[in-house]
Amino acid sequence: MIDFRSAREPRGSSFDFIQIRIASPEEIRGPRDAKERERLELQGQRYWWSWGEVTKPETINYRSFKPERDGLFCERIFGPVKDWECHCGKYKRIRYRGVVCDRCGVEVTLSKVRRERMGHIELAVPVAHIWFFKTLPSPMGNLLDLTLRDLERIIYYTSYVVIDPGEQDVEYRELLDEERYLELRQKAKAEGDSAFRADIGAPAVRELLNRLDVDKVADELRKAVAVETSQHRKKQMLKRLKIVDAFRNSGDHGDQRNHPAWMILDVVPVIPPDLRPLVPLDGGRFATSDLNDLYRRVINRNNRLQKLILHRAPEVILRNEKRMLQEAVDALFDNGRRSKAIRGRGKRPLKSLSDMLKGKQGRFRQNLLGKRVDYSGRSVIVVGPELRLHQCGLPKTMAVELFKPFIIHKLVDKGIAETVKRAKKIVERESPEVYEILEEIIQDHPVLLNRAPTLHRLGIQAFEPKLVEGKAIRIHPLVCAAFNADFDGDQMAVHVPLSFEAQTEARVLMVSSNNVLKPSDGRPVAEPSQDMVLGCYFL
Repeated sequence: MIDFRSAREPRGSSFDFIQIRIASPEEIRGPRDAKERERLELQGQRYWWSWGEVTKPETINYRSFKPERDGLFCERIFGPVKDWECHCGKYKRIRYRGVVCDRCGVEVTLSKVRRERMGHIELAVPVAHIWFFKTLPSPMGNLLDLTLRDLERIIYYTSYVVIDPGEQDVEYRELLDEERYLELRQKAKAEGDSAFRADIGAPAVRELLNRLDVDKVADELRKAVAVETSQHRKKQMLKRLKIVDAFRNSGDHGDQRNHPAWMILDVVPVIPPDLRPLVPLDGGRFATSDLNDLYRRVINRNNRLQKLILHRAPEVILRNEKRMLQEAVDALFDNGRRSKAIRGRGKRPLKSLSDMLKGKQGRFRQNLLGKRVDYSGRSVIVVGPELRLHQCGLPKTMAVELFKPFIIHKLVDKGIAETVKRAKKIVERESPEVYEILEEIIQDHPVLLNRAPTLHRLGIQAFEPKLVEGKAIRIHPLVCAAFNADFDGDQMAVHVPLSFEAQTEARVLMVSSNNVLKPSDGRPVAEPSQDMVLGCYFL
């Protein structure tokens, strides 16, 4: 799995770097020994992600509507559903803070930990991470010097790969079909060749990765590149060298070096339940995140495989189950990358972890880079020819909402309302004094107008607001060129600068009357065009 690391200066909020690493199995699940885990937790040295193993595919009990124990929403693993209350109800209220219930095993704490705490699924057999073998170029394939097609044949239990040729007439990393493998195994057994070994699936790939010495491979590749004459072969070598060097340099900042074998998973992390919610609907039905279905599929197949291994099922059945488990984990991580995506109701492909991260609606662009902010609004723009260049028309209803805290403060300050609650009611009723106070406030409080996409500095400018009727924002026609705006349904966002510094910056640097020249070449950006030119000619 991917692990995000950052180094920060002791004081302030500036970062030196952000590092993306592969997480080791120990980093996900923690120490296997229970006493060691307890000792590290007591010493405050908890370094692992998981708070417990998820072993059941159930989510909630549909009679009591409480999470099932050891399931995908288990309170013992992920934390309580209600603040300061354990699952069984033995401990309630804040005075039992930090107590772990001896009956149900749930820690008495805030329910918001269900947005932070992770679980894990212990896999019956190792599986390959789809990001590392099915992307182009394939990091796993380049490291092992195998083509993507050959790698897929090994991982999906179609071909065997030679791990140790012994005395047989085969090469290291050579692919064998089942018939050839059985023939060689029989021959090696007859000749007493105990060194010959070939394996199949992700365990075979992990064995090959474990045998890889990245320092030695890097030296060999550098020597080979220096003497290679074929440009195509040289390009392939440099691609491989780039990935090998990435693994070699991964421990430069004092961290443990990434191991290539960590691209094969023994354990799958389970993200916090509040990030994949189960929402009750009318009529006793529930709407669930697609991730819950994908996790359920992994757990069901994993549990079935564990039972088959325990009951010593035939190799053909086991191999098929192992392949199905690999496919279930592939779908969980990146359903869109598979040739046949798993579909839900209405034949819609289920949204996997990769789909939750990538694209415009993904976690990075939607939630981290583009957050929703308070003291902001949005509306269609129309022309305001009566306005001055530095003014904009703000709809009254929008202005009341944007400046509500300022209005409430003034109402209490002037003695019109005795309490904040009373002031809120006056604002909601839209009494005449509200608009009088609002006029007073906006005289010395600029607003920022932004038109997406903000491609240059002039895409966001400051204006003195003027109250107007209707629901549309009005702007001076001369500022349209700077915003690349027209009046055919374009929308603009309004932001209120709160701090004294922000207001000063808006008045001095960002006001539209101070931004009449293009920053790129110094040519005027506020010049009459179209209607204005025609009007001047007509006059």
